[in-house]
Amino acid sequence: MTESHVVIMAGGIGSRFWPMSTEDCPKQFIDILGTGKTLIQMTVERFLPICPASNIWIVTSERYGQTVKAQLPQIPDSNILTEPAARNTAPCIAYACWKIRMHHPDANVVVCPSDALVTDPQEYRRIILRALEFSAQGDRIVTIGIKPSRPETGYGYIETAGGTCSSGEVVKVSSFREKPDAATAQEYLESGRHLWNAGIFVWTAETICKAITRWAPQIAGVMDTMSADFYTPKEKETTARLFPTCEKISIDYAVMEKSPDIYTIPADFGWSDLGTWGSLHANMKRDADDNAVAGVSAELHGCSGCVVHTDSLKRVIIEGLEGYIVAEKDGRLLICRLSEEQKIRDFRKED
Repeated sequence: MTESHVVIMAGGIGSRFWPMSTEDCPKQFIDILGTGKTLIQMTVERFLPICPASNIWIVTSERYGQTVKAQLPQIPDSNILTEPAARNTAPCIAYACWKIRMHHPDANVVVCPSDALVTDPQEYRRIILRALEFSAQGDRIVTIGIKPSRPETGYGYIETAGGTCSSGEVVKVSSFREKPDAATAQEYLESGRHLWNAGIFVWTAETICKAITRWAPQIAGVMDTMSADFYTPKEKETTARLFPTCEKISIDYAVMEKSPDIYTIPADFGWSDLGTWGSLHANMKRDADDNAVAGVSAELHGCSGCVVHTDSLKRVIIEGLEGYIVAEKDGRLLICRLSEEQKIRDFRKED
C-alpha cells in the first residue's frame, strides 16, 4: 500500500538575510515573519494534514542537527538526517529517498525546501495531494510550478508543453530555463507557458532512486554502498566517510533536465522563496506607509517603504528613512537601501 512521506531540505546557510540570518542560525530556523513560528516549523505544519510526523524527514547540515531537534520535537530523531558535507540537492535527496525506500518500498514522496512562504496552505495541500495521486500511478516525476505574477528575474522557470494551463492540471514539462534577464522574464510572463520553479518535487521513492541510478550513477553508487549500513550503529560513520565523495550537483542538473518524462502542476498558493529583503517586505504585514516591522516593536516617524527586523534591542526609533532595511541581531546592525540589498553578501564577508 502506498503511503506518503515528506522530505524537507534544511541545509541552507542563509547568506542573503544577514545579520538576521547567519551561518550559525540561517533563515529556516528564524521567526522571520514575526508570527511566533520559524519557517521550518511552518513548513512541517503545512504537511501534518497529509502525513503523520513519523513520515516527515529533515535533511540538514550536521551543525544544525540539534537546532532541528529543538524546533521540531515531534519529528523522530531517526528521521533527522545530517549531512557531513554540503553536496547540493541531488545527494541530499538521494540520501533521504534511499533510506525511505529501504523500509517503505512503496512510499510516495514529497521533497521541498524548508524556508519558503505559503500564504494559502489549504490550496497548497490540494495541489500536493493531486501530485501524489498522479505520481503514485507509475514512473512519474512531478515538479510544482508557480504561476508567475510578475516578470521575476530571480527565479528559474519551467516551460510547459502546449498552451496555457490551469491550476491543478498535470502537464508535460518541455524544458527548464535559467534565471532570465528582464526582457526574457517579461516574455515568459506573457507566454502563459512558463512557471516559476519552486523546487518542490513529488515522486515515488522507487521512481527517483531509479532516475538517479540512470542519470547520476556516481551518486547512486555511493548510496548503494552507504545503504548497507542504514538503520545500524555504523550509519553515521559510513555516511561521514562516503557522503562527501558524492558529486556536488543539484537535482535539477542531475535528473530533471535529463529525464524525458517530467510533469508539472501549475499552482497559485501564495508562494515566495523569501530570498531577499524585498520579498520579505512584500510578504509581511505593512502599515499605512508601507513599512513592515518584525521583532521588537519599532517606532517609525516619517518613514516609508522600510523593512525593520530587530532581535535584541530594547527600543528602536527610526526617523526619515524611505526604502531602507534596518536589521539587528547579536550586536550586528545593518542599515541598507532596499535597492542595494544585493551588496549584503559582500558586506558580510568580514563577519
